Amino acid sequence: MESCRRTLCSLSLLCVLLDIQLDGVLGATHVEIEHHLEMGRKLLAAGQLAEALSHYHSAVEGDSKNYLTYYKRAAVFLAMGKSKSALPDLTKAILLKPDFLAARLQRGNILLKQGNTQEAREDFEAVLQRSPDHEEARDQLMKANELEELQEEAHATYHQGDYSASITVLERVIEISPWDPDSRELRAECYIRMGDPQKAIQDLTPTTKLRNDNRGAFLKLSMLHYSLGDHHESLNLIRECLRLDQDDKECFTHYKQVKKLSKQLDSAEELIEQFRFQEAISKYETAMKTEPKIPLYTNLAKERICFCLVKLNSALDAIDVCSEAHQRDPRNANVLRDRAEAYILNQEYEKAVEDYIEAKEFDSEGERIDLKEGLERAQKLLKVSKKRDYYKILGVGRSANKQEVIKAYRKLAQQWHPDNFQSETDKKEAEKRFIDIASAKEVLIDPEMRQKFDAGEDPLDPESQQGGGGEDTAGLITSTPLTLEAASTSSSNTTRAEDFTDTSKSPTFWEEPRRNNGEVFLRTSSFLEIFNAADS
Repeated sequence: MESCRRTLCSLSLLCVLLDIQLDGVLGATHVEIEHHLEMGRKLLAAGQLAEALSHYHSAVEGDSKNYLTYYKRAAVFLAMGKSKSALPDLTKAILLKPDFLAARLQRGNILLKQGNTQEAREDFEAVLQRSPDHEEARDQLMKANELEELQEEAHATYHQGDYSASITVLERVIEISPWDPDSRELRAECYIRMGDPQKAIQDLTPTTKLRNDNRGAFLKLSMLHYSLGDHHESLNLIRECLRLDQDDKECFTHYKQVKKLSKQLDSAEELIEQFRFQEAISKYETAMKTEPKIPLYTNLAKERICFCLVKLNSALDAIDVCSEAHQRDPRNANVLRDRAEAYILNQEYEKAVEDYIEAKEFDSEGERIDLKEGLERAQKLLKVSKKRDYYKILGVGRSANKQEVIKAYRKLAQQWHPDNFQSETDKKEAEKRFIDIASAKEVLIDPEMRQKFDAGEDPLDPESQQGGGGEDTAGLITSTPLTLEAASTSSSNTTRAEDFTDTSKSPTFWEEPRRNNGEVFLRTSSFLEIFNAADS
């Protein structure tokens, strides 16, 4: 009996405590709800949408029967551009209060923008049934009817193959229903069939967010970017498709192709950065085999192979490949620049100038310094070549090393030594050639002088050098032969070129001109010494 009494007392006490706690919770929840609603309103007015949404979340959790709370949270979602998230809240508010016209009108507007004409029409008609004079609802209902007719017309013209007409109709459709993925996808398909992939991309891109799990859009976008040569963006987009479903067969098949090609192209560029040009050429040739159907990748490979061949000083091969690349892509300034450099290597300066001029025409902004400087250099080289081209004089390429220069010099010096000729006319011509050969050797074995000449400046011609104005040293070299009689008049065995004016006697000894303080000399020596000196 006593235990029963104690049990009843304990239960009574527990009920009192629970009742006190429940009253406290309910009272606190009501206050908190009002606080959250007030904070949400202030933050929404201040434009702090994320913070406002957080307070409205708390208000909805605290009171799931308040239609206004759902409506206000929907307003925040709309302000954040999350119309799909706003729809459930508006629907909940309408369920709690069927005559809540503001929620019906707002939901109808969202449905209309999503292209859902039937459900939008139902909402607008419900508003007009309760408020026949509601002007906005009447206008929106007319738009819903218009949209339905336009949608039917757009599909009809598309199936008839009149893509241009379909695009015109879809412009109005998308104006009324900008959140409708179907209309954008249809217009994108029209652009694809009309050969305008860029505009198709512009329409498809937003559909990846307008439609949940839109793997089809990601796949199509990836394929469009791939066809335009943008393999990096193509790879990013196809990965998005596989994130949605890693077992998607179409996406995975395309992913393997894009990844393989992208890796090859990136590897080729890395090899170029490492100056491994021959390996880069092989990698680009492999890439062309990986993707032979899309011309843009072949164009890219040809362009970069052209560049590599120039860097390898393979002038003739470079000219051939660059010419093919130019034929495939006539407006590519890089190809024209590289072919110009190949022409320079091959000492075809006029063609180099022509290519640089054409390349600059495709530089619409006029900001490419490499084209400007390249043209100036080609023009200088052309000007210098019309006087003396030291490479042509020795018959060597612009990439010839010092040993090759000396070898060519020895051969030509022996061939054109004046002692080998009998008539005065032949001797004069031989003397001129001999001096030119010696000058060419002097310039091309000296790194500093050769660098100047390669830049389009003759280091032996003061007129071609900036800040020049000194004596014309090149002019001191004459075609007059050095005679034994003149040589004997100098105790130092060294005589100025212009002193040798007596052409009545045959020459005895010859050597390349020597220079000292800007003056040119001819020094007599034995023929053997000439070739020994060439090794120095």
